[in-house]
Amino acid sequence: MWIFAGAPYVERLNAEPRLKSALAGVTAAVVGVILNLTVWFALHVLFARVSDEQVGPLRLHVPELASISAPAVLLSALAILLLFVLHRGVLTTLAVCGTLALGWNWAAA
Repeated sequence: MWIFAGAPYVERLNAEPRLKSALAGVTAAVVGVILNLTVWFALHVLFARVSDEQVGPLRLHVPELASISAPAVLLSALAILLLFVLHRGVLTTLAVCGTLALGWNWAAA
């Protein structure tokens, strides 16, 4: 809701030369947050066990390679194929992968 409410104001602020560099910094920070969340979700979806390792000031999420989830890897590969090779839309990709995931969980239960 805040994104839609603030979007017109951000466009107006972007026209101000003094604020343009500040908005570029905020944009870079948002891209970093999105990348961090992408990596976190990918590790926790594709691997059943992920441990935290402290390396100096960094805390790294290290997956246990033996705990890889074959269905998650196959669904990820299918999503990549649908989006980037076959040029299907996001809704189509979500519908296909969601249906297959539900079917997989139903069959496994």
